[in-house]
Amino acid sequence: GVHRQILFASVGWVAGYFLLKRAKYVHAKVDRELLDYVRRHPEDFKEAEKRRIGELLEDFYPVR
Repeated sequence: GVHRQILFASVGWVAGYFLLKRAKYVHAKVDRELLDYVRRHPEDFKEAEKRRIGELLEDFYPVR
């Protein structure tokens, strides 16, 4: 009946809430570890030289 639908909907909402909370925690933990590694090993992550947009794009030759 309707009471079962309400029960399952509320249980699903609570389960989804905690699963989403756990997923955000895991992703934040991975991000924190990666940023810590980058901070501790700057020689592995050198700044790339700045290039102009003309250097990035290939020359355009129209084909007719």
